[in-house]
Amino acid sequence: MKNLIHFRFTLLVIATVLILPLTLSSGTLATEVLIFALAALGCNLLLGYTGLMSFGQGIFLGIGSYASGLALLHLHVQLLPALLVAMLAGALVALLVGWFSIRQRGTYFVMLTLAFSQMFYFLAYTMKDVTGGDNGLLNIPRPDLSLFGAKLMTIGTPWQYYSLVTVIFVFVFWLLQRIVDSVLGRTLLAIRDNETRAAAVGYDVTMFKLVAFVISGAVTGLAGGLHAVMTGIAPLSNIEYHASESILVMTVIGGAGNLFASVLGAAFYVLAGNWLSSLWPRWLMLLGFLLIGVSLYMHKGLYGVAQSLLQKFGRQGAVTDAEPLNGNSLKEK
Repeated sequence: MKNLIHFRFTLLVIATVLILPLTLSSGTLATEVLIFALAALGCNLLLGYTGLMSFGQGIFLGIGSYASGLALLHLHVQLLPALLVAMLAGALVALLVGWFSIRQRGTYFVMLTLAFSQMFYFLAYTMKDVTGGDNGLLNIPRPDLSLFGAKLMTIGTPWQYYSLVTVIFVFVFWLLQRIVDSVLGRTLLAIRDNETRAAAVGYDVTMFKLVAFVISGAVTGLAGGLHAVMTGIAPLSNIEYHASESILVMTVIGGAGNLFASVLGAAFYVLAGNWLSSLWPRWLMLLGFLLIGVSLYMHKGLYGVAQSLLQKFGRQGAVTDAEPLNGNSLKEK
């Protein structure tokens, strides 16, 4: 029983990836939910566990897309090495961005990450020979999953690719959950709650922030690589600051400080966006109203609302069970 409680969030994620194919008719849409949930996980590690509101997550998403695309197009590597390249590229760029950004606090940190986002966007826009410029990298192949020359899995159809992304997603979620439950995760929470006190007791705050940045960059870079393979293109939009905003919105809507909340936020954002865009071209305005509502009345996001409802019903059940006991005791008296 204790093991089930310890792995409850991983079990919820497994249930989620099993439910998506039963509720969605599009394998591409279901895959997109998991890919952006990966990106939101990386953002949550910074925002929810370290207290860093970064507007540079789109950098790592775009770099991961370009890195995997270039590896598949020009190096002709297999899928797994291409995804590892995307993770490595995201981690290295996060190391660079984090090295400069974490030395600032508050508004200055946010503005610096936004400046880096704009800088990398214009680099991608101008380096047309490498990134394709406005058009992006086109015709990225989707090779079958193989290891040491042996084919392990065919991923030509959307649902076959969803199966691969599911395995990767569950593994990464489990790994990140282990990290946030470890001493490293507790230290990040201490830095988030009181950075001055954490430094006073001897923690190297700068190093821990940088480690969080690198892990976040690697996870988001992986999401970018998976997205490029899914769509067959590494678009310029993946590295725009709008991508950073979208990832941040997913994290806030789901709820910062809990990894499963990022899954809820990404699923809500992607599915609601897909539905609203078919109804009204200006669906982002509705999403803006929703974000205002979350900021005003749902400080813990969708996960916090669900948690409050469960606690409320639990208390009501406890009262209902206690009433007959109280009545009987009165009669006995």
